[in-house]
Amino acid sequence: MRDRFAEIRLIDDLGDVAAGKALDIRQASPLERFHTKVTAHANLDAVSDATVIVLAGAVRAVETAGEKNADLSTLEKLLIFNRRAVIICAGVSHRRLVELGVGTLGIPRAQLIGSAATALQAALQAIVAVELRCSSSEVSLAVLGKPPNHLVVPWSTVTVRGFLLSQQITPVRFSRLKARARLIWPPGPYTLASATTRVCETIINCSGLRGLSCFAVLDGELGARQIAAAVTVELGISGVTRILKPSLTIQERVQLETALVAK
Repeated sequence: MRDRFAEIRLIDDLGDVAAGKALDIRQASPLERFHTKVTAHANLDAVSDATVIVLAGAVRAVETAGEKNADLSTLEKLLIFNRRAVIICAGVSHRRLVELGVGTLGIPRAQLIGSAATALQAALQAIVAVELRCSSSEVSLAVLGKPPNHLVVPWSTVTVRGFLLSQQITPVRFSRLKARARLIWPPGPYTLASATTRVCETIINCSGLRGLSCFAVLDGELGARQIAAAVTVELGISGVTRILKPSLTIQERVQLETALVAK
């Protein structure tokens, strides 16, 4: 809708499925007033000149071992046709896929990221905004660790309208808010799609959100190596340009260290 990309190619083994979705989107173009070309393909060679590749998640929130292996196989096949593009793994269970893609397939860690953490970041901003009765754009927070079981939110640094959240809410409401935050995983499909879109836009021209939380493989940052975790990143045309070091309390630092070594 924002015409950031000249062309979007939908790829599915079942070409008719991709064609139907592409047609549906194209038919909305007069109403939505976008000019992006949307096409359908059945073969992965359609990614050969892509700038960004998105690997969608499974229909179900939790993938089976067979589906994970299939996704890893798909990543391997993508490398045959395009080794330059940034690859975004958009599924809620794709943190481990990002880790395997870098560790097993040798994909440069800057070029392989997961956007489900971005969706979780947005979802958390939304529930804080509801609690404070403000716009979610006025909420700033980070998502770290390995959600859902090892999620770390640096609540000490969360701000609303430029002021610390802890200064604008009672301890009882704060505890209630933290409890709600643990229940919002996994994000819904619309949030996942919107988050992936923002990551794509940020990669190609630094539009959209800055300071995004994404799944990325660490190489010494935060004291960990060869582990994919939710971290705050800076993105550019080549993917992750920098992993930002969070400001944490001692308790939050211990929580993050524990999360990074957890299985």
